[in-house]
Amino acid sequence: MNTIAERSYESVPSRRVAFLGLGVMGLPMAGHLAKAGHSVTVYNRSPAKAEAWCKEFGGQHKNTPREAAMGADMVFACVGNDDDLRAITLGADGAFAGMQPGNVFVDHTTASANVARELYGAAKTLGLAFIDAPVSGGQAGAQNGALTVMCGGDATAFEQVKPVGMAFSKAFTLMGESGAGQLTKMVNQICIAGLVQGLSEAIAFGQKSGLDMEQALAVIGKGAAQSWQLDNRGKTMASDHFEFGFAVDWMRKDLGLVLEEAKRNGARLPVTALVDQFYADVQAMGGQRWDTSSLIKRLR
Repeated sequence: MNTIAERSYESVPSRRVAFLGLGVMGLPMAGHLAKAGHSVTVYNRSPAKAEAWCKEFGGQHKNTPREAAMGADMVFACVGNDDDLRAITLGADGAFAGMQPGNVFVDHTTASANVARELYGAAKTLGLAFIDAPVSGGQAGAQNGALTVMCGGDATAFEQVKPVGMAFSKAFTLMGESGAGQLTKMVNQICIAGLVQGLSEAIAFGQKSGLDMEQALAVIGKGAAQSWQLDNRGKTMASDHFEFGFAVDWMRKDLGLVLEEAKRNGARLPVTALVDQFYADVQAMGGQRWDTSSLIKRLR
């Protein structure tokens, strides 16, 4: 399958871990945990993916989150949204039911700060710890083991999981109390929304002006306009290529979380709200699965 890139891992004691959710992010993240020498048990809503993961990386798979979590020192997860997260943690078949007091649940889903605090409280009543730990770096970052992880929760639990989580990370940082990881991810998505819209307008303008955009991007990329988005998406935007990367549907989900939190805390996000509607236009064009850089399609 070749789903992860080769990399070196820090020498840390082998731990028994579970990983719940083997999507485009979770599958390579769990793979890096196994490659780093940890004993990994996986769960996925579609068993075929779990079986395929075990064929590539070893380990074992279970039929429920509770079964996967039994015997694990820590449980990692990466699923779709708040409801998906509740489904794998709570109830008779949820991971919390299979965990022992002192275990840590680490959630890499991009979800709301409210659900992070809710599950932190539910875990605490059971003697468990809960860390909200959304990631940035996209599918490539997951495959390369180079994600940036933003965490919220108790420092003691964070210190337990950080050495293990570094198997798929380049940075694993505690941002504050429960919910702080999700809030930091929201800051990240606000930045990306504005940057991609500005880059879209710049490239569309340059092309209308008859510039060689590959050359123009190379030049401005050496100055104050340089950004990750310019370096990694500029050429593909200029060449109208979007069948890869972080899907527009996912970005709209994330921006929905951002705008809902802004209503709660009173932050003013006029540009973010506008870009969210621009992404709705891209969805209407059939671009639900296009990369977020497809914002430029509206301008052509």
